[in-house]
Amino acid sequence: MTKITIYRNQNHDVERFICTGHAGYADKGYDIVCASISVLVINTINSIEAFTSTAFLCETDEENGDIDFRFTEDINPDAALLVESMILGLKEIQNNYGKKFLVLDFKEV
Repeated sequence: MTKITIYRNQNHDVERFICTGHAGYADKGYDIVCASISVLVINTINSIEAFTSTAFLCETDEENGDIDFRFTEDINPDAALLVESMILGLKEIQNNYGKKFLVLDFKEV
């Protein structure tokens, strides 16, 4: 199962998200759920880097499928929209495939 914890501040802005684990929907190389999650998360990070000026840190462990992403300054509206779009897509994956494969956890910091 993949678990994604999304940390929001009191203004409801995302400050950080942590992704851990593999979905386990199918064998490695055939897992459409894991691939879908990866595409959404990695494309969001790449888009924030390419299309916004918001600074962030991102640590990854490809072996375990872990990603720890955090903004290092206030998020700008473009970066916020990209992250909210990622969350929308992740919610749809969870709705379609269930919490057995993807758990989204929201926390206030």
